[in-house]
Amino acid sequence: MKHNWWKALAVVLLLYVAVAGLLMPVPRLAILNESIRNLYFHVPMWFGMTFILVASVYYSVRYLRTPTPELDILAHESAKTGILMGLVGLATGSIWARYTWGAWWTNDPKLNGAAIAMLIYGAYLVLRSSFTDEQQRARISAIYNIFAFATAMPLFYILPRLTDSLHPGAGGNPAFAKYDLDSNMRLVFYPAVIGWTLLAFWLAQVASRLSLLKQKVYEKQLA
Repeated sequence: MKHNWWKALAVVLLLYVAVAGLLMPVPRLAILNESIRNLYFHVPMWFGMTFILVASVYYSVRYLRTPTPELDILAHESAKTGILMGLVGLATGSIWARYTWGAWWTNDPKLNGAAIAMLIYGAYLVLRSSFTDEQQRARISAIYNIFAFATAMPLFYILPRLTDSLHPGAGGNPAFAKYDLDSNMRLVFYPAVIGWTLLAFWLAQVASRLSLLKQKVYEKQLA
């Protein structure tokens, strides 16, 4: 149990975010109104996605230096978890856009950049499925995973800030911290970032263990 304290922390934090995020008062900002509560869910998911994708790249680099099936599985499952978090982030962002900007999708550089980044990672999954040789698949996937991360992060965080955007913090549009004077939101937002990040690592750990077990069963069947 002492090694799983972070899982308990993730549950506590996410329960707190779910309750406080829906019930605590929020600032009355034009256009956003009550939809600002999505800040506790949409944005922290991107943070969780980013951290787990960093972990995936770390495992890919380690695999290229010391090839082992375990490192390949860790990199793969971490990437899959990051893709899942990214897709949920896109979905919550689309819902938010519908109730603030009046459309499910707009020609916004951050939205388009995030969609392109998800397509790049989707190609990673397609690439893995195209190889039958396990070592070749793991090696090519590790190389592409590094490329995907190096391409996706600018699409998420750099390029949208260089152009006009409806998103806060881009193109001269002030970030939430600039015009949000309600410090109570930070009491929910920061725990949300930690909670969603821990959940991402938890999901990746469970998926990796399951894949390792399947591999061991398969190897025993061949023996």
